[in-house]
Amino acid sequence: MTPFLRILGIETSCDETAASIVVRHADGHGEIVSDVVLSQLEEHSAYGGVVPEIAARAHVEALDTLVEEALEQAGVTLADVDAIAATSGPGLIGGLLVGLMTGKAIAKAAGKPLYAINHLEGHALTARLTDGLSFPYLMLLVSGGHTQLVLVRGVGDYERWGTTIDDALGEAFDKTAKLLGLPYPGGPAVEKAAAKGDPNRFPLPRPMVGEARLDFSFSGLKTAVRQAATAIAPLSEQDIADICASFQKAVSRTLKDRIGRGLARFSQEFPHTEREPALVVAGGVAANQEIRQTLQSLCDTHGFRFVAPPHRLCTDNAAMIAWAGLERMADGRDPDPLEIPPRSRWPLDGSAETLIGFGKRGAKA
Repeated sequence: MTPFLRILGIETSCDETAASIVVRHADGHGEIVSDVVLSQLEEHSAYGGVVPEIAARAHVEALDTLVEEALEQAGVTLADVDAIAATSGPGLIGGLLVGLMTGKAIAKAAGKPLYAINHLEGHALTARLTDGLSFPYLMLLVSGGHTQLVLVRGVGDYERWGTTIDDALGEAFDKTAKLLGLPYPGGPAVEKAAAKGDPNRFPLPRPMVGEARLDFSFSGLKTAVRQAATAIAPLSEQDIADICASFQKAVSRTLKDRIGRGLARFSQEFPHTEREPALVVAGGVAANQEIRQTLQSLCDTHGFRFVAPPHRLCTDNAAMIAWAGLERMADGRDPDPLEIPPRSRWPLDGSAETLIGFGKRGAKA
């Protein structure tokens, strides 16, 4: 049995500045004691997307105060904390520098060990904090920067089964919204418009459906949306709603095929698991209700448990970073040296092959 542990988590990989205190009790279950998140939505909305320089500056201005708030809400001081966990990648390098350097400074000043956390590992392990899942399980990460299907075998042991070969799903939502004149962020705007639309009006493509490999592609779908909108311009409010509904349906049907194949593969590779197998969904796009319903139905069909952590823990937050640090501590992993650099590209599965579209430096995550 591991001892009681308490950790300070810091997250600054994109456009949320966050700090959190999380504890791991002796029996292994976790508890979020404080979780402070400051969104930069207002700063970036005028640009229709995240501006890295603005994001980094906002992190600098807010992070120290948020760390103080997290400690105060938890009723502890740095002396009561066993370690510091800070996101070290992947993400926007300016933001990563702010968070990791702050984590290093606190660790050095307080004499605490530092754990440099892969942001994606935070997402991968969140379900163990919220639902007490046992290994192994599948995770679908769908966000503005990532679309991946990952086998989670254990702490630090991940196998990427599928990834996007071009655009992330969240990016496709954002660009569709921008094309149709909807506000940023695009995911909620597209979902809201789709509720009033006809999902059968536009027969949009469903990329990769039927492929044996478990990868994703959304660039062609995005192009088809542009062509459909251009063909009937100028667009009425109903036209926009119908395009959004058709887009959302195409996404759901694509995920149904891709994830369905993933669940079947998991059942083949792990036929004798003691507990009900599980699919975990994470990332901002996981808030979309049609996508959730599609995945829930798919899990019901395949005999899987569908696990969707609370929305605040699906999007970027520091609690998941703190928990990943706690998991590493409890697993006996050594802390990281203070010289460790941030990494804008940091694949969760370092052995995964590089796919077309990843560029000269390989996969971002």
